[in-house]
Amino acid sequence: MTSIHSLAIASLLATAVAAQKCALQFDGRVPSTLTTAGFDATNQFFSSANVLGQGLKFSELIQLPGGTGSLFDTNTVPVEVTISDKSIFNGQTGFRRAELLPASNSGTDPSTQGVKTLHFSVMKDAQRPLNLSHEYQLVFLESNDFSTNQVVLKTGTILGQATADPDTLQLFGNVNANPPQVLFSTPFTAGTFLNFAVTLDFNKLTSQVFFSQGNAPLKAVTQAIPNDVSGQGQFHFGVLKKGVNGSGDTTKNGVQEAGIDEGIIFGGIFEEDSSAGCVSLSP
Repeated sequence: MTSIHSLAIASLLATAVAAQKCALQFDGRVPSTLTTAGFDATNQFFSSANVLGQGLKFSELIQLPGGTGSLFDTNTVPVEVTISDKSIFNGQTGFRRAELLPASNSGTDPSTQGVKTLHFSVMKDAQRPLNLSHEYQLVFLESNDFSTNQVVLKTGTILGQATADPDTLQLFGNVNANPPQVLFSTPFTAGTFLNFAVTLDFNKLTSQVFFSQGNAPLKAVTQAIPNDVSGQGQFHFGVLKKGVNGSGDTTKNGVQEAGIDEGIIFGGIFEEDSSAGCVSLSP
C-alpha cells in the first residue's frame, strides 16, 4: 500500500517541476475555429479515419458543446464524442464505439517511447447519459499488435467484476494482467471536468496518476506503479460501449439496446515529454 509519506514526496517533486514549460509530444486541444466538419478532413489534431461506424463521418458524431473549458483549455474548447445505434466499427457488433486518435500517433511513434505524461479531462453530458449497466472504455492505450490495453479509463458495470458503484471512473493498468490492477478510481461527479494526467515510463514500465476536479491543479494520487506499458500503440479518446449478457468474443457478442444517444465531453487532451521529470500540474 502506498504510504502517505511517499505520496507527499511524489506530490512535492511534481510541484517542483510544475512551472517548467514541458515539451509537447502531441496536442489535441481543439481551437474554437475548428468546426465539426473539420474533423472529417485531415487535420493536425485527430485522425479523420478512425474510429467510427461504417458509413459515418465524424461531423455526425462530434459535438462542440461550448461552456467552460477544462483545466488545460485556456484558449481551446471542449469536444464531445457521441455514439448511436449506427456506431458499429469494423464488424464489432457487440460494441458501439467512436473514438478520437491523435493525428501524429501512428502506433510506433515517440508518444509511446521514453517517459511521457498523457493529459485529459472528462465530463458527463446530462443530455446524453451513459447506461451504466454496461461497461464503457473512455480513454485507452491500445498496443500496436492489438493484443492488450496497457492503460484504460473505464466506467459502468465492468465485465467480470463485482462493481460496487458503476458511476465510478476506474483507471486500470494493463488488462492482460491477472487480475488487471486498478491504478486509481474516483466517483464520476456530474457537472464538472475530472482532470487526469498519467506519467507512462516506457523504459521502467511504470505508471503514475495525477488527478484534480474542476479548476484545481493536478496532484499526485499514486506513486509510480509497476505496469506493463510495453508494446507501443495508439491512444483512444471516446466512448466504447460493451454489450451485456454476452460470452466469448465480446467484440461480437452481447446485447445492445436500441435507441442509443450517449456521449462524453473531453477537454485538455495532450501529451508531454517527462523524460527530465517535467509534469504540468496547471496551465
